[in-house]
Amino acid sequence: MISARQNELITRISPGTACGQLMRQFWQPCALVEELPAARPVKPVRLLGEDFVLFRDPRGRFGLLERACPHRGADLAFGRLEDGGLRCAFHGWLFDVTGSCLQTPAEPKGSKLCDHIRQASYPVAERNGILFAYLGTGEPPPFPAFDCFTAPGTHSFAFKGLIECNWLQALEVGIDPAHASFLHRFFEDEDPSDAYGKQFRAASAGTDIPMTRILREYESPSIEVEPTNYGLRISARREIDQTTTHVRVTNLCFPHAFVIPMSEQMNITQWHVPVDDTSCYWYAIFTSFGEPVDQEHMRAQRLELYTLPDYRPIRGKFNDYGYDAAEQSQSTYTGMGHDINVHDQWAVESQGPIQDRTREHLGQSDIAISHYRRLLLANLRDLEEGRRPSLLPDQAIAAAMTGPAVVDALLPSANWQQAWQDLDRARRAKVSWLGDRA
Repeated sequence: MISARQNELITRISPGTACGQLMRQFWQPCALVEELPAARPVKPVRLLGEDFVLFRDPRGRFGLLERACPHRGADLAFGRLEDGGLRCAFHGWLFDVTGSCLQTPAEPKGSKLCDHIRQASYPVAERNGILFAYLGTGEPPPFPAFDCFTAPGTHSFAFKGLIECNWLQALEVGIDPAHASFLHRFFEDEDPSDAYGKQFRAASAGTDIPMTRILREYESPSIEVEPTNYGLRISARREIDQTTTHVRVTNLCFPHAFVIPMSEQMNITQWHVPVDDTSCYWYAIFTSFGEPVDQEHMRAQRLELYTLPDYRPIRGKFNDYGYDAAEQSQSTYTGMGHDINVHDQWAVESQGPIQDRTREHLGQSDIAISHYRRLLLANLRDLEEGRRPSLLPDQAIAAAMTGPAVVDALLPSANWQQAWQDLDRARRAKVSWLGDRA
């Protein structure tokens, strides 16, 4: 249990808040590349409680500007892309991706007004289908050499979805290994050969045992948490018999991402990015260590579950998440369909817009959540006391941040720690695009 003051401290991310200041030290996903169509690559973006306009200029450069025009506050998201920048539709003021004012055409000939105008602008970087923005001051931190960033575009796929609650409770479900045996329990197993693009459907590595069966029949994992230079490594073990253990290794990447196995050949890196204090987007990069990703298939799967342009789920609080009592008694634990994102969405949205953590009672299975909150508070303390946050990487540390390794496999109980690392190394050794990092 934490205090009301601590709960406010670790959840609020708007400008002027401590956690908001911390978040602004890190790159933040702000849009999918596909959200900037060639016909008019301009998009309003709300991120960390602020409003921006994102655009791509004719030279292919991405820009993120404060949304209100500095002239008289009109909305630049309705601006015109022309003459190398974004032009306000009110009086024609023109801005480039750096925020420089290039023209104030309504002013008298020879006016130097635009020389004194600069719109707030922020760096944008593209990584495998996601646009990341840096909202802090000074030089942005380097990107870590994670697999999701270094994989070729053919071996990755990006998507996102809206969740209507605070970012922290949305993140915490992803670092909670125990919930999967209940929230994502299915009473019948699907054919693992039909598991492509679906979480918790594939067979455990090297076996024909579907993950759904393991979660259903072995519901009390032993969970261990280990600090890393990027956050936390989380190991969940389910003892199958006296000699065999199911091992699932996942990672928390500070401040709000996690890396989990989707199948023997594919990992998911997922961020929970605050839109404001009471809503967030999950962004995910699916990374393949085998064949190129069937991007069209995976996109079609998800467009059956989300509506554009806002990537809102078709099941939500507004329709009781599609709850069906007959399904709950016969097919799924929740009665809310077979998409685990809907299950997670219900679990975290039902806690309220911002969970009141003063009323919770954590157990031993919540060890990763407890560790993460302490990590978050420690980095907030670093910032408050004028130090560089301990998990904000420099160039050397970021270059050494590879992987992170994840595993979902049946392994010998006696040496499971060595066995999962050997399994990961063997898989990575076969991946050509990893090069020297294998």
